[in-house]
Amino acid sequence: MPRNLVRNSLIAMVLAAVAGIVYVLASAASGPGERIRFERFARGALVGLDFGMAGQPAGTQGFLGPGGETVSMPELTGRVTLVNLWATWCAPCEREMPTLGALQTARGGEAFQVVAISVDELDAREEAARQLAEWTGGQLEFYQANDFDLAYVDFSARGFPTTILYDSDGLEVARYAGELDWASYEALALIDAVIENASG
Repeated sequence: MPRNLVRNSLIAMVLAAVAGIVYVLASAASGPGERIRFERFARGALVGLDFGMAGQPAGTQGFLGPGGETVSMPELTGRVTLVNLWATWCAPCEREMPTLGALQTARGGEAFQVVAISVDELDAREEAARQLAEWTGGQLEFYQANDFDLAYVDFSARGFPTTILYDSDGLEVARYAGELDWASYEALALIDAVIENASG
């Protein structure tokens, strides 16, 4: 084999390898890279954070707002949003809810909101709203699912409570299945990082 041909083949292989490395690094720095960026928070109280659906947009199915009006996740974008799916008959939900109220108190505003969506039966709306106000000290507005499809199809929940963090564009950052202290130092650090990323 001529020497020039060997040299050119080696150069081509090196360039291909370099191009591959550049592609991987570029992929890690954009799009799904958000997932890698926030995974560092999955420790301590947040060790169970799930990033498997990171980057997926929120569903569009409607649910009931505080005044009984129909709302959907696209209408709630523009702020970092923590969606919590809960029920009055769910003991872990009851224990977790005060921490969500505390999180709303600590970080709620133009940049962040907690949206707690009850999956209780529609005829239990009044009682569920009363329980939410009691458990959170009145810090969270009452939202309610029209049916279980919202939780299982739109939000891909597998049980309750399920909590999903969305960025200000309505794209999933991470989710947590089960009870969690959302007022913990680790949770506040995660929320602050997502808010900062949205405003940066």
